[in-house]
Amino acid sequence: MTQLQHSELILNADGSIFHLHLLPEEIADLIILVGDQDRVSVVSEFFDKIEVRKQNREFCTHTGTYKGKRISVVSTGIGTDNIDIVVNELDALANIDLKKREIKKEHRQLNFIRIGTSGALQAEIPVDTPVASAIGCGFDGLLNFYANRSKINIEPLEKAFLKHMDYNQLLPVPYFVNASEELLKKVAFDMVQGITISAPGFYGPQGRVLRLPIIDSKVNDKIEAFRFNDTRITNYEMECSAIYGLSAQLGHNALTICNIIANRRRGEYSTDYRPHMIDTIKKVLDRFTA
Repeated sequence: MTQLQHSELILNADGSIFHLHLLPEEIADLIILVGDQDRVSVVSEFFDKIEVRKQNREFCTHTGTYKGKRISVVSTGIGTDNIDIVVNELDALANIDLKKREIKKEHRQLNFIRIGTSGALQAEIPVDTPVASAIGCGFDGLLNFYANRSKINIEPLEKAFLKHMDYNQLLPVPYFVNASEELLKKVAFDMVQGITISAPGFYGPQGRVLRLPIIDSKVNDKIEAFRFNDTRITNYEMECSAIYGLSAQLGHNALTICNIIANRRRGEYSTDYRPHMIDTIKKVLDRFTA
């Protein structure tokens, strides 16, 4: 069996994985992903007990139990580049023998649910409501660096979107990946569902203009009008596509649920999204661990 080189699988002096500073026994099979490191404690406050508290940079992890089920909550920071780190390192903790530096023969499947915030792209979606990403669309280009992109990409959807958008060839080719059907049915059965775009930035890549003009001033109008088999694009955020793409290739389940804190089409912003976020966290925990 091929041994992974020290330069490829980087470990700390205590044997923990490089960025997350975690050991294999310190993660659960059920993992909540949040962007904001301060939101980790908001989630873990619901836990019956906390057995692990680790942090390095923006990567904070609490592992404990909720209603008797072991669960981890991990902060990713912002962006799909950070997701590349977090998902690959969590998978390594589950599926690589770190001491032998060898891939394990038996695969351990992880279940990821991202809980975040987002901006709605359809006028009728109210602020302070959760939206579940049935499909993740990557404007980021991350998955294009991996060999098996075409095996998990929804090619007819990609082609229809590129045609509809008259997509500029200077931009990364977008990819489309399904959420876990199992997690959708279990956790998001009564939520608004649709396609979520993960953008590689908050301003220009999401059609915002402050002082810099953007390459397509009509981008959000075209996105709002797009339909594929009665499925519409519901919202923008910055992590979902990479979570779905990497999880699908690595054999894990993934789902993203984001509370809408802004409606881009109506120009509205939540007056106080925090209590609504706490309600969503509690709902997800109850359903995720049921």
